[in-house]
Formats: sequence, C-alpha cells, structure tokens
Amino acid sequence: MTTRAQHGIYKPRKLFNLHTSTHQSISPLPTNPIDALNDHNWKMAMKDEYDALIQNKTWELVPRPSNANVIRSLWIFRHKKKSDGSFERYKARLVGNGANQQSGVDCGETFSPVVKPATIRTVLSIALSKSWCLHQLDVKNAFLHGNLDETVYMHQPPGFRNPQYPEHVCLLKKSLYGLKQAPRAWYQRFTDYVAKLGFSHSISDHSLFIYHHGNDTAYILLYVDDIILTASSDALRDSIMSQLSSEFAMKDLGPLSYFLGISVTKHTSGLFLSQKKYAEEIIERAGMSSCKSSPTPVDTKAKLSGSSGNPYHDPTEYRSLAGALQYLTFTRPDISYAVQQVCLFMHDPKTQHMSALKRIIRYIHGTLDFGLHLYPSSVSKLVSYTDADWAGCPDTRRSTSGYCVYLGDNLISWSAKRQHTLSRSSAEAEYRGVANVVSESCWIRNLLLELYCPVTTATLVYCDNVSAVYLSGNPVQHQRTKHIEMDIHFVREKVARGQVRVLHVPSRYQIADIFTKGLPLQLFEDFRDSLNIRQPPVSTTGVY
Repeated sequence: MTTRAQHGIYKPRKLFNLHTSTHQSISPLPTNPIDALNDHNWKMAMKDEYDALIQNKTWELVPRPSNANVIRSLWIFRHKKKSDGSFERYKARLVGNGANQQSGVDCGETFSPVVKPATIRTVLSIALSKSWCLHQLDVKNAFLHGNLDETVYMHQPPGFRNPQYPEHVCLLKKSLYGLKQAPRAWYQRFTDYVAKLGFSHSISDHSLFIYHHGNDTAYILLYVDDIILTASSDALRDSIMSQLSSEFAMKDLGPLSYFLGISVTKHTSGLFLSQKKYAEEIIERAGMSSCKSSPTPVDTKAKLSGSSGNPYHDPTEYRSLAGALQYLTFTRPDISYAVQQVCLFMHDPKTQHMSALKRIIRYIHGTLDFGLHLYPSSVSKLVSYTDADWAGCPDTRRSTSGYCVYLGDNLISWSAKRQHTLSRSSAEAEYRGVANVVSESCWIRNLLLELYCPVTTATLVYCDNVSAVYLSGNPVQHQRTKHIEMDIHFVREKVARGQVRVLHVPSRYQIADIFTKGLPLQLFEDFRDSLNIRQPPVSTTGVY
C-alpha cells in the first residue's frame, strides 16, 4: 500500500487552543457602523476620530445646496499592530467616498509624488558612510493637514449625525482621507512648510528634501505620512524635528527601525534591510506555510509562454500574489527576474504560470531570513552591470534586459524588464541594455550632485558583449545600427564627456545575468552573494 507519508506528504495538523485566557479578548472587525457603535472598544475609537476631526475644523455644517454633488462618508476599521505583529490599538478612520467625486467639479489635479526606492537606498548609503543618525517620524492624520482648493460636500458621518441639523451636509474645509486630491493637498502643504525652513525639493526626486547651509546638511525622505530624517549633527536634527512638531502632529518613532514594512537593523558593519514579516504573510496567503523549499526561484529552462497551457481557475489569486511579490523585490533583487516573468501573464494566467509563481514562494520560504546589506563605503564611485537575453520571449521574441548599479559597495538600483522593441541581433539587444543602465546612472549622478556628494570619476558600465562595447566608443555606422541610432548617440555622448566608460567583463563574472535568465544553483548563489543578499549577521546592535 502506498501512503502519502512514504513520499514525504503530510497534512498540517490543526491544533485547537482550549486554554481559557484571563486577558481581555480583542474585539473583531465590525462589518458596519451599527455593529461598531454597539462595541465599547470600537465606539471609543470612532469617538476619538470624530473629536479629532471636529478639533481640526475639518468641516462646517451647511444646508444642502441644490444640484450639488454630495459624496458619502464611510467608516474604515482595522487593528493596528506593532512591528512584531502583536495587537496595539483599535483604529477607526472616517473617509470620504472619492469614487463619487467628479473631475472639474469637486476635484482637480490628483497626482502626488512618493519617494523612489533607489533614492531611499542612496540616502541610507550616504548616512552610513558619514556616520549620520537616521531618525523616523510619523505624521498623525497627515491628510487632514492639507488645504482644499475645491468645494466639496459630504454627508454627515454615520452614527454622528447632528440632532439639531440632521439634513445638513458637511462643507469640507480641510482635506480628508478618501478624497482623490487628499495626497496632493498634503504633499503641497508639507512642501510649502519645509521650504520656509530652508529645504528645497530635489529635481531628481520630488519627495526628497535637502537642507544645506555652510557645514550643516540634512535630508528628508517623504512617503505619504512616513518620514526619514538624517542630518549632519544631532543639534540640527533636533531643531528640524522641533519645528516640524510645532506645525504638524508628529510622532517621534526614534531611530529608524521599521519603514514601509521594511525592518532596518543595525549591525557592527552596517545596516540589514529585511521584509521577513511581509514574506511570511505572502506565504500564508498562498497557503504554503508547510511547503518544501526550492534552492532557486526559477529553473534554467526556456522562458514561459502565454499561448500554451490551461487557464488558471482563479486569476484574481494569481494577480494578488504576483503583485505582492513585486513589493518584496524592494529588498530581494534575487527574485526580480522570476517576478518579472510571472507578471507578464497577469492578464491571462495559465496553470504553468501559477506553478512558476509557487516556485518563487517556495524559494522565499527557504530564504526567509535573507535580506539586503548596506555597508559604510565610498560614495564617490558608481559601478554598473548590464546584460540582455536576446530574443528570449517565445511569444514575441523580444529580449529581456537587466542591470544593477552599485554606489561604492552598496547595491542601490536594479531592474529586470522586457525590452519594448524587437532586436535584430544580440549586439543590438545588449546595446539597448547599456543605454538603459547609462540612463539610470546619469539619474543617480544628478541625485548625488543634489545631495552634495558629487561623483567626479566616470561611471563604469560592464557588459559581456564585445560588439556593444565597441559601438559605445567608436563612431561606426553601418546597416545594422541605423535603427538604434538614438541609443548609440546617447551612450557615445556620455562616453565622450567622460561620464561613462563601457568595459567588457567575462560572462562568468557578469552579475546582471541574475536579472535576465534562470541560472544553475552555484552561479545563482555566487551572484546573489554579490548583490549583498545574505542572512542577517549573528551579532546585531538593535535598531539604527
């Protein structure tokens, strides 16, 4: 008789906790405001939110105008948790239903910038190299600080209707969560205030604010309501924090430890960035907590095709998991290529695509403790690697290009992406990859210049295609290169100015291979280590 146990297949045991706890149980999430008002914990959370809005003078009650667009008000409930996943407090948020807003009537421009991941890693590397302290701040009810330029009417909050004026509506004076223009209004308010303190926003990244006066320098990174502050001296940092707290309701979270779901740990030789908790949530969401781990995230076979195989029965689940894995690449560049491949088929996933996605999750399951290391190193040297897998896509025969950029010893930027156009030769595909990484390197050079850390030497770009290296430095023009003339002139101009040097590297040492194709285990582990993706050090000194 053949059993599952003989093949190592075990069903997870469901153990029931029959222990009666003396601690007060946590109230479950309510499904509607009526249920919430009948629960003391949620009722107090709603009252705190309502009182804060009234104190902030967010709206005033007015008779409902005729023919006015009045949006609904909604309550959102959630359990706020600490970085370790334990319960912290009940959170009730009153939001406006922005879906009912009409463009040109009660909302205008809605775009609001957020800081780029490469900018965050660059600032962390500079702070490490200069031994600056990294501090974390949180703005309480950030969107409520924004000023509205449009006239917006909203129904009174459910459960808090004014008994004297039950038919009145709220004329919003301040921004509110849920409004389409709320992020933009908050960003504009914050930008205007820090400009009075002497900060200027970066041209390369508008969510980076720079202060420089004499020997004093400070940087602010803004991601919606989360702020990272670093300064050249403790006195300057304390002064900036004091001024920000006088204008906004700020919460000082201390030294940088947990930002955008990323754990930041200081060790004896640098910083360790990890998304272990987020990765565990992805594995649990996929129902693969007891799966067998995989040594690599993708096999060495040909790339996936979208024209073969049976449709996957739950496309929504596939898209949800693929989207979640995209954010995990913030600290895990070793899965960038594998994630890029499965994301190509989100419009029509097949069973083979889901198998590839599950292999990524099995790889993550076996490398949960891995993360990105940053070390104190020189910030005056940029080194890039670029590679392309020519005509690798079986459906379109387009090439996949990838690159990685190092600032000193730290990896700060990377990409794995299918090229937009078809390449007629491997040299053309490689040269387009060179043009992509040169473009990224130029952006980073401009960013470093604004951060008062200019790179004075040429950026080294390593490519394993001899023809692409030759094209970058020689004014050759023939039939096969006419259609890539723009990329050729762009790279040659940077080479002629001394900003870039394109050099050849043997394929065995081409780190960017990990972003363009599946690799054998030994080569994959070598390149992963070169990306500074390793386990956490044995000894740490706590948060930064």
